[in-house]
Amino acid sequence: MNKESIYGLTIDRLAEWLENNGEKRSRALPVWENLYRKRVTDFAAMADVNEACRELLAERFVLSTMEEHTKQESADGTVKFLFRLQDGNLIETVLMRHKFGLSVCVTTQVGCNIGCSFCASGLLAKSRDLSAGEIVEQIMKVQLHLDGEGRGEKVSHIVVMGIGEPFDNYDNMADFIRIVKDHKGLAIGPRHITVSTSGLAGKIREFADSDLQTNLAISLHAPNNELRTRIMKINRAIPIEKLLEAIDYYLERTNRRLTLEYILLKDVNDQVEHAQELAELIGETRKPLVNVNLIPYNPVDEHSQYQRSEQESIRAFYDALKKRGVSVSVRLEHGTDIDAACGQLRSKQIRREKVASGG
Repeated sequence: MNKESIYGLTIDRLAEWLENNGEKRSRALPVWENLYRKRVTDFAAMADVNEACRELLAERFVLSTMEEHTKQESADGTVKFLFRLQDGNLIETVLMRHKFGLSVCVTTQVGCNIGCSFCASGLLAKSRDLSAGEIVEQIMKVQLHLDGEGRGEKVSHIVVMGIGEPFDNYDNMADFIRIVKDHKGLAIGPRHITVSTSGLAGKIREFADSDLQTNLAISLHAPNNELRTRIMKINRAIPIEKLLEAIDYYLERTNRRLTLEYILLKDVNDQVEHAQELAELIGETRKPLVNVNLIPYNPVDEHSQYQRSEQESIRAFYDALKKRGVSVSVRLEHGTDIDAACGQLRSKQIRREKVASGG
């Protein structure tokens, strides 16, 4: 049986585990600092932790549950990692360079069951959730990559927007956030963490009531039910009306801005009339706390029915929202010279392995 990743424990759970196994709770802090400040890769390297405690940790936990399979580096500094997990599954993690810092996009599931018709992540159905440790380890692998470059750079921002639906793996996602934002460790501020969901209304309410205090982004992608159902099959179960009720609950409960993500698909949802309908959908009361993030589409071979919107269409859509008082931005693109679409590198590698094995 594979050992558990120690990165899956919050500091309180680590202290509790140590106490339950004959060690002092106070040993949790030096262990934690070794993990996240010194970033040791071997329990034996925890010089300020007694030998018995180190051996106890090594018997039960591991510091690595994945290995780097492929790494693609873009001219703009974006790095896409393909990691192979202990069970052989592949996941993607992406490092992006911004003016405001270094951001990492993490994956929360192996595959995805949401089934958005434009998305490379959903080309393969979900086979399992990632553990909290596997999600945290993605950050640690990227940070170790940065450490190896010797420039003193640190991960400063996180987006939970990789393969999978984070709210479909809610508990592990929540533990991940608690671990990475802990001020004794990586200390990534909650305002520097954004979680994206396709719109699981019940979980949006739970998120609003939680202590996580991170940013929320909701994948909308259409201004009406007919079009959204065509693009995102989840809309059959959770239509826009139910989603808006959850959004209103979130806004009222937190009084925090949220982002509506809108991927622009040529001649599908990118016309000025769609922008006008979107502005009406948002309405006057939500406008002060909602930002629409327009996302240029990265074409995927398996979804050839969709094409990238023309720049003129993107500008017209943007202007139409602006004229109606909607806060709007266009996502800055990263890694366009590599497999930019989320899940694209993974799906290509899996296809290659099937061909090689005769499958």
